[in-house]
Amino acid sequence: MNFCWCTIATQDMERSIKFYTETVGLAITSCFSPRPGMEIVFLDDQKGNQIELIKLADRPAPLSREGLTIGFEVTSLDDTLALVALKGIPVTEGPYITPKVKYFFVKDPDGVGVQFVEKL
Repeated sequence: MNFCWCTIATQDMERSIKFYTETVGLAITSCFSPRPGMEIVFLDDQKGNQIELIKLADRPAPLSREGLTIGFEVTSLDDTLALVALKGIPVTEGPYITPKVKYFFVKDPDGVGVQFVEKL
């Protein structure tokens, strides 16, 4: 069994695409509308891991995303901290240092927890 993707319902597709391309570094691999009022965008990390953003015109995204966090490994936690600061994205937790990793958390535009991790 292989992991396919994580689906995130969004209220603002353009804002979410900007976050995941400019801050996380994912690339758009496909965009389509399977039916009126539904927009889907897939983003990829070039290693086969994907995020599916979905916007439904007739249904707002959930208000609470508590308990959901997606993690991304980065080369330099310090560089990533500088990038999120430059973009005005508040750090919600951390940074923390353990014997094997350094990490911190932010929220994506729809309130999903995003963890950035540097392996030591």
